[in-house]
Amino acid sequence: MTQPAISREIKTLEDQLGQPLFHRVNRALQLTPAGEELYRVTDETLEQLDAVINRIAGSGKTLAVVTTSGLASLWLAPRLPRFNRAHPGIDVRVVASNDKPDLERDQLDIAIRFVGTGGDVPGNDRLLECESFPVCSPALARDESHPIRTPADLAHHVRLDYETLRDGRRLSEWDFWFDAKRIHRVKPASTLWFPQYDQVVAAAIEGSGVAMGVLPHVAQHLREGVLCAPFGREGMAQRGTFYVVRRPDVTGREAVEAFIAWLWEEVQREGEFAPAPARASNRPLSPRSSTKSARTRARRA
Repeated sequence: MTQPAISREIKTLEDQLGQPLFHRVNRALQLTPAGEELYRVTDETLEQLDAVINRIAGSGKTLAVVTTSGLASLWLAPRLPRFNRAHPGIDVRVVASNDKPDLERDQLDIAIRFVGTGGDVPGNDRLLECESFPVCSPALARDESHPIRTPADLAHHVRLDYETLRDGRRLSEWDFWFDAKRIHRVKPASTLWFPQYDQVVAAAIEGSGVAMGVLPHVAQHLREGVLCAPFGREGMAQRGTFYVVRRPDVTGREAVEAFIAWLWEEVQREGEFAPAPARASNRPLSPRSSTKSARTRARRA
């Protein structure tokens, strides 16, 4: 189509809408607010159309999976090679988002959806329990000057944190943990902020500070011994649950059912994991004992 033909089509559309879609700025064109709105909707519609065409052309051998960014990078991605070996003919597209997904709008087949404790349950396909607790490198937990035995000891160490938006709300895993365990919030020596959770985990492995670990995300790191949980099982707080959700019209599709069956196999392979404490004593984890131990060390100092 020639440039004059395109200009005529735009002029016809503007006449139908009763308002301009472009402003002329010097020798360039700039979208008006109406033009920007129309462009945004058109772009989204074309993306959905592409997704549907690709899915149909794939004869059921392509699927799109959405889950949180943390689970996608730290739990799902490292396991996908096993799925590829078992199902070499199935292509998988992973989408990472901390918001509640709209499977039909975004043409996504499966959601591994996180629901916080007390939230609305999307069905009966409970996949993974999610728990949070402080983690750090074993060397940091046994630091000679400031070993980590109680929550009060966190005051001597750098906090590794990230702010996440989930369904439009800003959340901090540390704030949740202190509240869930009914422990007075401890001010750290300083804080390092990161935009992604996998970056927080990487910094903790390097000994940069204490992070808020999340199961199942860091289960493999704990097994390998590159991370430890200073407060052991007693320091774990129930965070929520991951559920498997299908788009209604894909139930029974070969690729979808194969992927979901594989997810259950991976969960069974992992089993229940309870980190052992990296501390010398078995003193209880509580606000009272934490404060008391801090005072005792202060008197000794």
